[in-house]
Amino acid sequence: MSRSAFDTAVIGGGLHGLSAALHLARAGRRVVLVEQNWVGRHASGATAAGVRTLGRDLAEVPISLESMEMWHRIEAIVGDHCGFHSYGQLRVAEFTAHLPSLEKRLETMHQQGYGHEEIIDRAELLKLVPAIAPHCVGALIARRDGAADPHRALRAFRRSCEGAGVVIHEGCGVTAIDRRGSDWHIRAGEQEITVPVIVNAAGAWAARLAALVGDDIPLGLKASMMIVTERLAPLLKPVVSVVGRSLSFKQSDQGTLVIGGGLQGRADIDAQKSAVDFTELAKGARAATDLFPSVKDVRITRSWAGIEAKTKDLLPVIGPSPNASGVFHAFGFSGHGFQLVPVVGSIIADLVVSGKTQRHISPFSAERLMTTRAAA
Repeated sequence: MSRSAFDTAVIGGGLHGLSAALHLARAGRRVVLVEQNWVGRHASGATAAGVRTLGRDLAEVPISLESMEMWHRIEAIVGDHCGFHSYGQLRVAEFTAHLPSLEKRLETMHQQGYGHEEIIDRAELLKLVPAIAPHCVGALIARRDGAADPHRALRAFRRSCEGAGVVIHEGCGVTAIDRRGSDWHIRAGEQEITVPVIVNAAGAWAARLAALVGDDIPLGLKASMMIVTERLAPLLKPVVSVVGRSLSFKQSDQGTLVIGGGLQGRADIDAQKSAVDFTELAKGARAATDLFPSVKDVRITRSWAGIEAKTKDLLPVIGPSPNASGVFHAFGFSGHGFQLVPVVGSIIADLVVSGKTQRHISPFSAERLMTTRAAA
């Protein structure tokens, strides 16, 4: 490709790459997106697609709340509702001893001026989730939270990108990035692209991309596992998690139960493969049946593990490269990036187009993770 064809290259075809490309194209940029496999291959295609403000790290709350407003008008943004339903998310206290942690969280949120979380008692919990085990005593709830369909979201963001003029190349793994004057020259498969601006949204492979432009950013891996069951009659609408257990429990539009919660399988980043650890997965199944006794005989139809990036503090990297002019990072969402997709794309577009954003993103700087080398 010629230098004149594009002015921005987005590396990574997950939802964060697609969102960045979409916002940049709508801001007037000529964008090419390159993906080493196919769009949504790893984390974005393996997510439970929770749209969650509940329990966010305080640093993430402002952008998460803004992103929630975007989710509530997602059809206006990408031409499709993405399967988003706002039935709420709950963090359940099984026993009275679990309530203080929820009360402390609520007090902290109120002290910070946030009112989107509230505590409900057992009666309200049973009203909202009649199928839950009767020993549960209450919950923390964010009523505007919910969940979406990840594959529908991927299709919608891709269609919107292509409609905005983004050129998408799949099967194009980046093998080299070199500086050429004020531009970056990228070799990706058979593509050679020269652009002044790169957006690194490469997920679990983002640290390797960052290293090619001189940023040494430590990055770990997650291989979060999911269970999907056979279809059932309507059982619940909110998304349910529980204090002290690795469980996320929801029912899809198709009637299947989608059970996750962060239990980890195995990931091989070089082979680009992940595997389910069935011993670990059993813990999620046990938690689900303890909280929802009526599903103990439901059949599991499939399970999987994705590959996603994890930072040391579990906060993402969002912002300009510390060492490479014209490079911007958006990765390391550590298992909770789906809800942030719309707003992070907008933040990246702000940074690329105007060099700044009104959002508070300093907690997500790459520098916080990078080793400071002592002077010789």
